[in-house]
Amino acid sequence: MSNRYKGAIISATPPTTTGGESGTASGAWTLEQQMQLTAASLWPIQPLPKFIEDVFSCFLYTGQGTGVSQTITNNIDLSTKGGLVWLKNRTNAYYHNLFDTSRGVNKRIFSNDTSVEINTAQSLTAFNTTGFTVGTVDNGFTGSGENIVSWSFRKQAKFFDIVTWTGNGTNQNIAHNLGSVPGCILVKSLANIDSWAVYHRSVDATNPQNYGLFLNTTDAKDLDVFWNNTAPTSTQFTVGAKDATNRSGGTFVAYLFAHDAGGFGLLGTDNVISCGSYTGDGVSNGPSINLGYEAQYVLIKRTDAAANWHCQDNMRGMSQTETSLLFPNLSNAENTGSLWVSPTATGFKINTASSGFNASGGTYVYIAIRRGPMKVPTLGTSVFDVVTRTATNPNLFATALIYADAAFNRNLGTAQTQVSNRLAGLSYMHTASTSAEVTPAAGQIQYDFNFKVNPYWWSLSAEVDWIFRRAPSVFDVVCYTGDSTARTLTHNLTVVPELMIVKNRTNNNGNQNWQVYVSALGNTSRLQLNTTDSVFTGTSIWNSTSPTASVFSLGTSAFVNGSTDTYVAYLFATCAGVSKVGTYTGNAGYTVTVPCGFTAGVRFVLIKRTDSTGDWYVWDSARGIIAGNDPYLLLNSTAAEVTSTDYIDTYAAGFEVTSTAPAGLNATGGTYIFLAIA
Repeated sequence: MSNRYKGAIISATPPTTTGGESGTASGAWTLEQQMQLTAASLWPIQPLPKFIEDVFSCFLYTGQGTGVSQTITNNIDLSTKGGLVWLKNRTNAYYHNLFDTSRGVNKRIFSNDTSVEINTAQSLTAFNTTGFTVGTVDNGFTGSGENIVSWSFRKQAKFFDIVTWTGNGTNQNIAHNLGSVPGCILVKSLANIDSWAVYHRSVDATNPQNYGLFLNTTDAKDLDVFWNNTAPTSTQFTVGAKDATNRSGGTFVAYLFAHDAGGFGLLGTDNVISCGSYTGDGVSNGPSINLGYEAQYVLIKRTDAAANWHCQDNMRGMSQTETSLLFPNLSNAENTGSLWVSPTATGFKINTASSGFNASGGTYVYIAIRRGPMKVPTLGTSVFDVVTRTATNPNLFATALIYADAAFNRNLGTAQTQVSNRLAGLSYMHTASTSAEVTPAAGQIQYDFNFKVNPYWWSLSAEVDWIFRRAPSVFDVVCYTGDSTARTLTHNLTVVPELMIVKNRTNNNGNQNWQVYVSALGNTSRLQLNTTDSVFTGTSIWNSTSPTASVFSLGTSAFVNGSTDTYVAYLFATCAGVSKVGTYTGNAGYTVTVPCGFTAGVRFVLIKRTDSTGDWYVWDSARGIIAGNDPYLLLNSTAAEVTSTDYIDTYAAGFEVTSTAPAGLNATGGTYIFLAIA
């Protein structure tokens, strides 16, 4: 809810609200809250909320070849807001190409080189309201079949700004519109062959303004007067008499990055970018950096010794199993195959003793950007998609209409349902099995795309893919390592999870069943995804503690928390008009109507009986949820798809369980839990 007034809104959350945007599960405002809103004359007027998905994008695409122009749609408004597009060929050794709206289209500079700005026709030809367009000339980012990464940074106060100026050969102050003190500044001379000069707030503990780094080299920090030994402020930064930042008559561009400046989210208090530092410990299980949010992009540079700059992001495989590296100071192709950096629910973690990341006593600076989306979705189509593939037209990749963060992939014949996710990376598991995760051949990154996943079905078979995107109030994924002690783990669902599906990935403590928490059953109860069993009770799974909007609890059981074992947790919640986690009671021989608060019916339904044995049934709209027969699959079984039954029907507000449905779906007095997606 918001009250708009002359282009602004009053804060979307009432002053005393707790537990979500409205303080209620339904999103309705209480009478007390409405009274507070009426008395809002004392409330400050706040600007429209901003979210990371509005200002930053890591978008992967495949070049179509010389002579073919490509428009990249990443939903970043570069045309009217301004910004930077950074392009790098991942397949082959090409320069990093940087384009920005302050200098204009076709004008390239290179992070790995001292070259002057180059104006190349048909290079990057347009900045659009939803992304950008690359031209027909192959400059390393249009080659046929070559994989390209684009990082787009939109100008926005407390996130990113671009400044250009003409040097005067003496000290001068350069005004900026970052709206906060810069955490990092990258400067390049446009008309002269000079190195990139880098300011970073953490390059020195006391006087960072006295030092410089060089984006195009491996050099350690250096005492330099790039910044005239003057700290930047929220309105300006200072350049000294050095050619690299202020050559007389030279032209320059600077890219400014904020640090923990807030400005985002409904209340404008959330951080989305951090420029910090850490000290290496020299062990493979290295430091964990707490940002207060999960990182999707991390740029790292060692400062006390020579080392490459390292860039990693979650779209290219920054996961729990592998990190794909690019080097801003090198033209090298992407480096894959090892695990250097992985995201955590609260930041990122170093997983190597390599000196470029984690030498004992080494000092490192970074730029980290928050994972999105931050907005609560309003449409099921923005967080869930179902894809079917035929046996006559096999395609190893499932292409969805949403960013793919997790997928349940199923051969419609006699086979396992396999589950994978972007965060775990190079692995998948079977829902009908207690086995550990399966790791495919090296170099095959399962989620190395924005909209596609590779489910590793190699046979000519009909398949279905249920694809989910992580989003506030709907769905989240957490990967963690067990320690056999009762504890809590942070999640980013932002609301209380109502359904949690947890599996041991490594099974170091023996094969383990899938464990399922359902809020309606309580915190001493659990189901098992791979069995037909009814409810189990006990205290060692969820530690008799219900989850909250920020953490969930684990007991000491190896099912969920065995020492040194790795785990994955899939978390779901009810989001008005988008998803519904709920229960219903059966009435044999009669149709049971199950309202979900939707307006156009369901596209996905998962149902399990809880008071007695019963399968885990799944239906989807791609295979058919209609008035006639509705094909279903069972997550706990390898049985082929059943197409000859009519057990559920759709209706506008949710779904119906038909009078002909068996006891596993509609027994008189039977209790059932379900997950539905609009």
